[in-house]
Amino acid sequence: MSERYQNPDPHGRYRYGPWRGGRDPLAPPYDLRAALDRIGEDVLSAGTVRDALKDLMRRGLDGRGGLDKLAQRLRKLRAAARRRGDLGGTLDQVRAALDQALAAEREQLAGMDGDEHRLAELELDTLPDDVAGAVRALSDYPWRSDEARAAYEAITAMLQREVLDGQFAGLKRALEGSDPEAMQRVKDMLADLNALLAEHARNSDTTDMFADFMNRHGEFFPEQPENLDELIDALARRQAAAQRMMASLSPEQREQLAQLMQQALADADLASQMAQLSDNLRALRPALDRSSPTGMNEGGQPLGYGEAVEAVAELADLEALSDQLSQSDPGSTLDDVDIDLLEKRLGRDAVADLQALRELERELERQGYLSRTDDGLKLTPRALRRLGQTALKRVFAQIAASSPGDHDDRRTGSADERTGLTRPWEFGDELPLDAPRTVANALRRAGLPVAGRGVRLAVEDFEVTETERRTTAAVALCVDLSYSMVQDGRWGPMKQTALALNHLIETRFAHDALQVIGFNRYARRLSPLQLAEVEPDWIQGTNLQHALILAARHLRRHPDAEPVVLVVTDGEPTAHLLPDGDAHFQWPPTSATLRATVAQVDELSRYGATINTFMLGDDPGLARFVDAIARRCGGRVFTPDIARLGEYVVSDYLQARRGRR
Repeated sequence: MSERYQNPDPHGRYRYGPWRGGRDPLAPPYDLRAALDRIGEDVLSAGTVRDALKDLMRRGLDGRGGLDKLAQRLRKLRAAARRRGDLGGTLDQVRAALDQALAAEREQLAGMDGDEHRLAELELDTLPDDVAGAVRALSDYPWRSDEARAAYEAITAMLQREVLDGQFAGLKRALEGSDPEAMQRVKDMLADLNALLAEHARNSDTTDMFADFMNRHGEFFPEQPENLDELIDALARRQAAAQRMMASLSPEQREQLAQLMQQALADADLASQMAQLSDNLRALRPALDRSSPTGMNEGGQPLGYGEAVEAVAELADLEALSDQLSQSDPGSTLDDVDIDLLEKRLGRDAVADLQALRELERELERQGYLSRTDDGLKLTPRALRRLGQTALKRVFAQIAASSPGDHDDRRTGSADERTGLTRPWEFGDELPLDAPRTVANALRRAGLPVAGRGVRLAVEDFEVTETERRTTAAVALCVDLSYSMVQDGRWGPMKQTALALNHLIETRFAHDALQVIGFNRYARRLSPLQLAEVEPDWIQGTNLQHALILAARHLRRHPDAEPVVLVVTDGEPTAHLLPDGDAHFQWPPTSATLRATVAQVDELSRYGATINTFMLGDDPGLARFVDAIARRCGGRVFTPDIARLGEYVVSDYLQARRGRR
């Protein structure tokens, strides 16, 4: 990527240089192969593709934040929202206004003579202690003080505004002037809104109906919804928040506030429209949480009813985002995350990180690394080749580090194949001479020859062409799938070793035939893809006998190939097949199980196969058993460190296929 700089040259020319404006805007937002390798590591370590992809999305890639980072930011915002203020603040506001009205009324009565005024003072002294009861008791009280009357009437107007503001974000400001015409406009809007929602419930609404409604009443909806569904979502969100706010109050607060709200909606027409709206929203958005308490902290700045509803709505948004980002539902995807809500709460950078993760998920499918089936995401053969290639590179890196010798078979013969690679000639080499490279080396060393003279060759000029023998091998790799392999951390290295060997045979020794055989209580043949995705089962039993039976069948299908049997296990045989085909398991191992397994070893030995065993762990019983069968069939026993299992298996395969029959 280059950045274009404006050049002051009058001819309008430009100069180009490296991009220095931060992250390259044309660079891919992720390394797709690195992502696949990360998924592969988790899958090979006893995970599923879905879990591995979820883990990758949680951690992020290439320096971009993952879902965990977004969730952490949401947790901080949720904690701040819970400390935002006291949800019962409306009661405090009403109590303060009521105390002001009563003080003004008592002051007025104190300067007035007569029994009537003494009885009025007594009535004020015997008002109920709770705020809602006192407000209700004063509804018919004949106020003597104009100041007190105005303060009391302001309580009712304030409650109306707060209740309506709890449902409609734009109504509080419209009603602040206590204008009767403003209240009538609200009633008209409510009537039109309920009519529109009724049409929507019957699927008979149109976009023109919504547009006409917004033209007449858009002032009450600062969210400026683009369609009716967005309007319903906004209204239902605030309705649910209001009900959750009420559920978060103490029973006493809830009862008092409910009474105050009922009194505020004393206007029968207004109360009827609000009740109808509540029913419509419940029917249209029934799945919203309307009952669970918010867990908001007590204390703090008192919040009015509308402010408390907005605080709970904000908390509900953060909870919804947390649920969406958790991807906890079986069928959930990143497409379920509300982008607009995420941008509103966390900003554009969070949206950019999420969109990069979405694109990564899509790109893995588009480029053929993952496929989506009825059972979920699956690895594809292309992904398997990538995992095998990565595993094989690691194995050969270990081989190169542990032994500088050449592990390839370079013997010549009529069946040799040229690999296309050359190397300097060494004493004793019988490989074909690469004449063009040899002459080119001499010319580079001595220069062009004089006219009439030939090219003089030196020993260091000679290069030979590398070849591979075409000896074929039938390889049976028997891998232990018992649960102990997972418990002791051997599952992942075992699967990586099998995939590395499979990739080596597919790419370097295509004439060889590999069969992977997994065994626990029973044995079964596994394709490389099945092996990559096989998950551990809590099944007791190590049926090596059954695995060797399947190995013998594989070898007999390739009678002209070199028979190679490799066994990777961490426990002695504890199961064998009965005559009826069922598996018999018993721990400790029985003599019948050991005899059945040894009999199968003898059959393979008579066929000419050598069984090499890779013993994992330090089980004394297994050590005695594998030593016995090694002496019986002339095989070898390896006890590799688990990190070097792949190196041992691949090296042994390369040696075994050179042909010892």
